Amino acid sequence: MKFLKEFKEFAMKGNVMDMAVGLVIGSAFQAIIKSLVEDIIMPFTALFTGNVDYTSWVIQVSNAQIRIGSFVTAIINFLIIALSVFLALKCIISLNKRLEKMNKEVEGRIAKKIGKNRKEESVDVEPLTKICPFCLSEIKYKATRCPHCTSELETEKVK
Repeated sequence: MKFLKEFKEFAMKGNVMDMAVGLVIGSAFQAIIKSLVEDIIMPFTALFTGNVDYTSWVIQVSNAQIRIGSFVTAIINFLIIALSVFLALKCIISLNKRLEKMNKEVEGRIAKKIGKNRKEESVDVEPLTKICPFCLSEIKYKATRCPHCTSELETEKVK
């Protein structure tokens, strides 16, 4: 029972399901490409080669038949599938780059708006030090007497 539970958890993971969907779509895509090659491309190339049917190319060695035509068709199928996948991925990558660029631009605009709003909301911050008017030494802001010249300092009345 534990084995079945573990297998169910494995089979229901997102990655496994994604892979299964990809395989089904890939096999359907392969059937489309196979039809494209066998029904359109190969007959079209036969126009230029004098109606030669590649799939019928066979080399007879003793009792064995080496089907070169089927192999050539399989190579063409592979090349078309590889080219199609390459072009699709290139489009997806290009689209992702555009989306990332747009996101960065939007984030930049938002950051600028936030920055402008923060500048408008200026907060008065009390300084840490001030200059003694008598000896020009730097002293703590809340000091009432200068520690250097011992002069009494005027204090602002707190409202």
